[in-house]
Amino acid sequence: MAWRYKAGLCLIAMVVIIWVTSAEVTQDIFTDYKQPFAVTYLGASLMVIYLPVSFVRDLICNFLRKRSKRSGLIGKGGTSLGLESPLKYIGGQKIIELEMQGALSKKDSDRVLSEFDEARPLVSELGDVTRTIRHEKEITTREIARYGFYIAPLWFITEYLSNAALLRTSVASTTVLSSTSGLFTLFIGAFLGQDSLNIPKVVSVFVSFAGVVMTTLGKTWASDELQQNTSSSKRSLVGDLFGLLSAVAYGLFTVLLKKFSGAEEERVQKLFGYIGLFTLVALWWLVWPLTALGIEPQFTIPHSVKLDEVVLANGLIGSVLSDYFWALSVVWTTPLVATLGMSLTIPIAMLADMMIHGRHYSAIYILGSVQVFAGFLIANLSDWLSKSTLL
Repeated sequence: MAWRYKAGLCLIAMVVIIWVTSAEVTQDIFTDYKQPFAVTYLGASLMVIYLPVSFVRDLICNFLRKRSKRSGLIGKGGTSLGLESPLKYIGGQKIIELEMQGALSKKDSDRVLSEFDEARPLVSELGDVTRTIRHEKEITTREIARYGFYIAPLWFITEYLSNAALLRTSVASTTVLSSTSGLFTLFIGAFLGQDSLNIPKVVSVFVSFAGVVMTTLGKTWASDELQQNTSSSKRSLVGDLFGLLSAVAYGLFTVLLKKFSGAEEERVQKLFGYIGLFTLVALWWLVWPLTALGIEPQFTIPHSVKLDEVVLANGLIGSVLSDYFWALSVVWTTPLVATLGMSLTIPIAMLADMMIHGRHYSAIYILGSVQVFAGFLIANLSDWLSKSTLL
């Protein structure tokens, strides 16, 4: 298993913990500041900070690359008369071949030709490297910006629907509904040619989906009866609908992110930066139609400095940092593995509620959480076996 794949799994674990914590903080924010649009707009717009970071990184990399090229040219100039120079070696072989063409014996001619054939793979490999570098440079910064503008509205919709669901329903309900995105990711990825369908992947998705259904049907209760009544009152049909729509948008965004970013984390950084820029400049006006339709409350600003700090910190950690880590996990693993990995928020949230809030869970809920984790393991096993077969 490659180091990037392992690092992607570690990032998934980190993102799961951050997302569960951020969801709890977001719902606490909504008790005093019921503005899901403002929270979403701030979190998505803050991703614009990745643009200057990526540009500074490019400047440093270009400077180091030019410096290494100069050092390489100086080194070649100092050793150009040496016998170890591959260009001199190949050129010398060609000159000897031309000069001795009429006088060599058949045995010597065969020896020279065989040595020349040994030099050919070097030229072929250099050509392959050149073609690879040219292929990697095919996607320019302008194209990355265009991709970012394409998927920025989709990402904003995903985040807004999730926050709107948190306003109207519980964290557990939103987490469960968001975990159904694995089903949509699998079939959308297969439809767009970004993933292939096989039996282990289908089994992993339906095992995870069955676990999500079981956690939905399972009962939870707390020692404090008031907490149970409060939790039950927060559930609403509209909130559950927003959570399900967020899962669909999340699955589509995951597949498109993999399609546009490829396997380069530098491209992911710029892509998220342009998503933040487009959100900041072009999506602020959506608050008016959402308010007119009654979906969004009347816009207000936070009424205390402490609330401002909490909203800003939650946006930086719960959106900017965690979303970038999640994007890297999509690039370094697969969209399906990353999506099913996010389903681990269900058992993590369950353990957090048991330890912090003293909540209790039925056997069906616990078994469903185990199935969610089992689906994640099956998906990883499928990827590992497919890569082992290729090797």
